[in-house]
This record gives sequence, C-alpha cells and structure tokens, in this order.
Amino acid sequence: MVVGLLGILKTGGAYLPLDPEYPAQRLAHMVQDSGIELLLTHRATRDCIAPRDGLTVLEAETLDLRFESEADPQVELRGDHLAYVIYTSGSTGKPKGAAVHHDALHSCMAWMQQTYRLTRSDTVLHKAPFGFDVSVWELFWPLTAGARLVVANPGDHRDPARLVALIQRHEVTTLNFVPSMLQAFLAHKGIETSTRLRYIICGGEAMPAETQKETLERLHGASLQNLYGPTETTIHVTHWTCRNDGQSLVLIGKPISQTQAYVLDAGLNLVPRGVAGELYLGGVSLARGYLNRPGLSAERFVADPFDAAGARLYRTGDLVRWNTEGQLEYLGRIDHQVKIRGFRIELGEIEAQLRAQPAVREAVVVTREGPAGASLIAYISVHAGQAVDSAGLRERLAQALPDYMVLRAVVTLADLPLNANGKVDRKALPEPEGLGRASAYEAPQGHVAGTLAAVWSEVLQVEQVGLNDNFFDLGGHSLLLIRAHRLLEDRLHLAVPLVHLFKYPTVGSLARWIEQGGAQAAPSSAAGDERALRQRAAMLQRRKPAERVN
Repeated sequence: MVVGLLGILKTGGAYLPLDPEYPAQRLAHMVQDSGIELLLTHRATRDCIAPRDGLTVLEAETLDLRFESEADPQVELRGDHLAYVIYTSGSTGKPKGAAVHHDALHSCMAWMQQTYRLTRSDTVLHKAPFGFDVSVWELFWPLTAGARLVVANPGDHRDPARLVALIQRHEVTTLNFVPSMLQAFLAHKGIETSTRLRYIICGGEAMPAETQKETLERLHGASLQNLYGPTETTIHVTHWTCRNDGQSLVLIGKPISQTQAYVLDAGLNLVPRGVAGELYLGGVSLARGYLNRPGLSAERFVADPFDAAGARLYRTGDLVRWNTEGQLEYLGRIDHQVKIRGFRIELGEIEAQLRAQPAVREAVVVTREGPAGASLIAYISVHAGQAVDSAGLRERLAQALPDYMVLRAVVTLADLPLNANGKVDRKALPEPEGLGRASAYEAPQGHVAGTLAAVWSEVLQVEQVGLNDNFFDLGGHSLLLIRAHRLLEDRLHLAVPLVHLFKYPTVGSLARWIEQGGAQAAPSSAAGDERALRQRAAMLQRRKPAERVN
C-alpha cells in the first residue's frame, strides 16, 4: 500500500483509498462517482470492486517490472494539483469525496515537522484505515522527515493488546489515537514503564477531561496533543498541548500555520470572546472542494467576507467559542452530523437509505447515550398496509452502509412527531424499549454461559443478559468487546481468540463453541495466522450485518 501511494503521487496522480471492509455497494458508488480510470489492487481484494468499462486493473502479483526504468519520472507538479480524495459521510444519502491538493498536504506535513521535529531515531506507527485522513499524516510525515514507519496489520487499530505489543516491539515514539481508543489503551497495565512514547496525537472526537488527566498522570514521558480538523481542511487545522489543569473541557487550541479560524454568527459576523458561534476555517489547508459536486462545494466552501482577493472559508458546522486566553473550545454540532468513536456520520445519509426502502414513509435517525456509549436509533413510519421487519431492514442497510453506521434499533411509529414548523420534533421521540432483545429472555445455563452473561452484563451495564442476546444488539462495539474479551479470559482461564467473539456474538453460540473445546488451544502468534483470522472476521461481519461491530 505504501509503495502504491508513493508511486501514484510520484507520477503525478491522485489517490483514492478504497477500504475492502466497506460494503460492495458503497465501494461501487465511490468508483463510479470519482471516475477513476486505474485500480491498483491484489488478488485478495480484487473481487471487492465490480468490473467497469474504462477501468484498468493492475494486480500487484502480476506486474511485470523487468523493463521499467528506475529513473525519476520528473513529473512537473504544482501546488494546486490534486493529491488525494477521501470520501466522507454525506447528508444527501451518498458519501462525498473531499479533494485535497498538494499545497494543503505539504503545509500540514511541514507544520507537523516544525512543531514536533521527528528525527531518524523516531518511530511512527501507522494503524488507521487508509480511508480516513489520519492515515495521511501517519504515512507521509515520517517518510518526509526521515523517521521510521511501522505499518500495523489490518484490524490492529481495533485491538489494544496488539497495539501495545507493536509499540513495545518496535519502540514506537509517535502515534495517533481516537480518545475512546486511548481509553482502551490505558486499560493495559505496565504501559508506563514499557513504552518510550514521545507524542500521543489525538483527534477525531472530543477528548474527555478524564482521559487527558489519566494519560498525563501515567505516561509522564509523552506529550499529549489534541488536534482538530475536518477532512475538508487537510487532516488538522488547530492544535492544543494538553495539560492537567483540572478543567472540565479539553481545548482544541489555536490554528496551525497558514490557517485562519473565525467564529461567526448566522450573518457571518464575528462574535466576541466567550460567545458561541460556528467555526469557519480558511487558508492553504482548505480542500479544492467536493469531487464532481459543485453545488455542495459552493454551499460549504463560501466566500471569505474578510478577504477582498476572493479567498474561501469552509463552514465546519461545529459550535465553538474563543476563551479568555484566545484558545478555541469545542461545544458540539449545529447540524445533524455526529461522531461516534471517531467516525464522522451524517445522520441524513442513513435517513436517505431508510426512505429508499419501499415500505418506509418517513425516517429520522438520532443518537441515544447509554451506559455502553452512544448508539444510532432509527424511528420510521410506514405506508398504509405495509409492515417492516426490523432485523431485515437493518440487514438491507448494512449492504449499503459501513459498519460504523449500523443501527442498534429501528422503532416503528404510526407517525413521527412534528413541531410547530412541520419538522420532525426529535425531542418528542419516545425512548426505545427493549433495546437489543430480539426474543423472549432465556436464562443462561451452566458455568460458561453464566460467566459470559455476567461479563456482558458488567461491560454493557445492562441488568439482564439472556442466552440468545447479541452483544452488539445490546449496544456493544469493538472497544467494549475488547474489554469483555479480557475479562472472559481471566474468569474462564482459557485462551479465547478475539476473532471468535466476533464470530459468535450471542451468549449461547459462544458458550457452545467454548464447551465443544474450541477455546482450549491458544491462538497462533504468527502474523500470517493472525491476518487470516482477521480477514475471516471481516468476512463474517459482512455476511451477518446484525452481528457486525462498529
């Protein structure tokens, strides 16, 4: 992958990452919408993309390089040439591609090096899926600075135990965490003395003050950096060096170099310090816009009212304010975009997919906070004489939406409540009942099933877990599954490969697998076996949407 990306950029092309874990329908849309002419892949993932006229496919295993020149192609690049396109969730029901140019990418990498100064003794861990813009700096910053790059196996970003082993083995000094994953990392004992981390760079979601406090108290040698930035503004555009100051809000700081930040009201007027407003960003870091979406680009990339030369500002949709020290405080969203465990989700995209179902008349999606974290809940009404099977509807949605957009529940109402303006009154939506329980409660029988149910009840903070209850339908996700995995191994005194918790998501199915002797052999530590297990897990998640993990 790394060689492929460098080759694309070196020859003057722009790259579009296509994550093989995405549903085929989503990948097909990205290929069609972007109009790519060349696909670089290999045999293991070739079938993820359907053939298309005009699409040339290069498989890594069959490339004949015997007659290729090793000379620099000397392609002349300008700063406004396209470097990469990354697709993000779209409120219209289809993902949209943010098109980032070389000047923006170079400016961000130069700022990171000027600020943090990697050396040849540093090691950076690349672990983010390359369909997310965090992966861009993980790859290119160490390579442009002469530092060492360690590439994690696919799926390692979900497994703190594997990450701890990688960090220790390769003496990683710099890495990125979504705050929720940082919390899972901190749950491992001994990380204070077994790592030589210099920089922990966080982003993707608001950082809890408790996470900041614990990180600084336990990892004294590491500097914790809170970086903020939408995909449309090239990875990150504001920065804050965390400190254990006892405040309840972790700041997102000040703009990086060549970047402007304005807090404006609805009339594009500057608001005073301490007053909340929408964050607008300007400068070299702005993307060129959305690929092949001029209307949407014009809506989000607006004329800069403070620049007579015709510069643009990006409307983030984020609610912020300047504090008395001239630092930005993040307060939330002003629209229906949410972030769950670092994944950016436009609720309108899920709603559009729901309304596309023949029986559905109205649909709205909201987040509900619970003991296990935030979950996505859909409320629908159906056409007269129609009925909807909730499980079947979720399964159909899973064929078009990535794992992190999976719905925890679908609630059917006669009509959606409306406010005085005729819009859906989200505050009037009823609390869903019986979340996650697809059938009548059946008590677990035996030591293994009883232990599983007790662990799930503890981790998910639900009062009662039955034999047929599904971990993910009860509100579980990958980080909670990792915590459950650790408790299970401690209490059952068995080696249970993590992949089998994905494969057997109900108490009964996992208990039967364990009782039949499946957990007696420890998982192989060989990289090839581990990779095969992860690929198997991904395949099973795609086959069984109701069992998939965010």
